[in-house]
Amino acid sequence: MSGTEEREITNLIFELGHLKKIKREGWRFAGVSLPESVAEHALRAAQIGFILARMEGYENPYEVCAMVVFHELEECRLGDVHTVAKRYAKLREEECAEEQTEGSGEIGREIFGLWKRVKEMKDRAAVIARDADLLEMAFTAREYEELGYPTRHWLNVVSKRLSTRSAKKLFEAMLSASPRWWREIMKD
Repeated sequence: MSGTEEREITNLIFELGHLKKIKREGWRFAGVSLPESVAEHALRAAQIGFILARMEGYENPYEVCAMVVFHELEECRLGDVHTVAKRYAKLREEECAEEQTEGSGEIGREIFGLWKRVKEMKDRAAVIARDADLLEMAFTAREYEELGYPTRHWLNVVSKRLSTRSAKKLFEAMLSASPRWWREIMKD
């Protein structure tokens, strides 16, 4: 690895840290003034991705997890553009993600490949990764709903977009569960 590649990878790592500062903007339509960051979303989505991959019997849950970790790479530069804005904005997401990773050698090519697979949805791992992303949004919507925010719309959208059997089962279980998981522990 050349010194240039190491410098580019270092810059990419700093850039990825920016995802901790970018908020998930769509929740503001429901009145959430301090929504979670893109990094917080990506962490739980990756955790769900691992779980979903295992539930689906996918042979490499680590691959799915890695795909989800990088699925919103471009948001480091473009921000979290909500659905209403995307209706009008012409975002060059692929160009952005490719530029972000191009100087990082084989590692950058691999990250870009993971990112692109999720966007294209052409293989089983990408479908599982996308379901993980959607499920994370549904769990967040359910948590916000419990706090009194009008987020039922997001739950309705997700229910129609899930593809895998396991994601659909988790979604149904989530609807009837309480986000206040700690209550069971506090009974003791």
